[in-house]
Amino acid sequence: MKFQLQYLGLIIFLFATVTKAQTEKVKPEYSILFYNTENFFDCENDTTLTDLEFQINAEKNWTPKRFHLKAERLAKVITAAGKWNAPVLVGLCEIENRDVLEALVKTDPISQFYYKIIQHDSPYPRGIDVALLYRPDLFHPVDYAAIPVVDSANKKFHTRDILKVVGLVGQTDTLTVFVNHWPSRYGGLMETQEKRILAANTLRKALAEVVNASPDAKVVCMGDFNDSPTDKSLEKILTAKIPGSTEKVDLINLSRNWMSNEIQTIKSKYKWEVFDQFIVSKNFVNSLKGIVFKDAEIFKGSFLLEKDIPYGGVKPKRTYLGFKYHDGFSDHLPIVLHYELSD
Repeated sequence: MKFQLQYLGLIIFLFATVTKAQTEKVKPEYSILFYNTENFFDCENDTTLTDLEFQINAEKNWTPKRFHLKAERLAKVITAAGKWNAPVLVGLCEIENRDVLEALVKTDPISQFYYKIIQHDSPYPRGIDVALLYRPDLFHPVDYAAIPVVDSANKKFHTRDILKVVGLVGQTDTLTVFVNHWPSRYGGLMETQEKRILAANTLRKALAEVVNASPDAKVVCMGDFNDSPTDKSLEKILTAKIPGSTEKVDLINLSRNWMSNEIQTIKSKYKWEVFDQFIVSKNFVNSLKGIVFKDAEIFKGSFLLEKDIPYGGVKPKRTYLGFKYHDGFSDHLPIVLHYELSD
């Protein structure tokens, strides 16, 4: 009898455990990706742009075959970074035009997710822009705008627009996204600093407009900022602070802690740096309903890296090394933000 009672107790325990597991279903995890694609150009000659190096029989010998290989590699990265559940939103920079995005979203394995495209041609003469891909089953855009970064003292200055997109996530919550690609350091760090400060001020103004209209707004700023989280443009002008900061802040730089990582988002000779970042509103991080933030990371898939013979360690495997085709992915590593949806 004692044995039977113990056996019955075990059955009841197992039944209760299974019932509890079924009741407390694991919530699915979703993601947002940002990726600097490193010159995702087509092979066509656009006479309005300085894209001659990416023409057939030009210096880089860019060909339709290489273009399609590039699209396949980007599609692989998007899928793998989303852990085989493709990201809901994909922010991209260094894309030439809508045509290259149309080719990308039709490329396996991401073609099955039917990504839609939001993109606007910037006045930048090199023809590289920012864009946002979104899964229409999980994100419904309601508004978007291309925000120009303008220097009133220099009418000849042009850079990439900042792309603003507002939409509904899973028909549950409203999210505002800003996709950025700030001016590069080409020409010298200090010589170009004011250009990035100009971009920071432009983004800060756009953010203020969002928060003034909706103080509880959930905002994600993502991009290649061409500055580290502790540089003046981000820490002082944009005032994006470290996660867990005791200061009264409205913007949190989720990428700040990555600066201590062995592998960061871009490498120049010996030095890794964090140029690719997620900067979010405090309401995005603190929310317990709707979008619930989980974590953010650099995606360091081994296939994206190769041995760095001259400088040691590893480095991103690029598409080109100078003018030599290298059959890689990008000079940047992608970054991923994970979240859940809660009632």
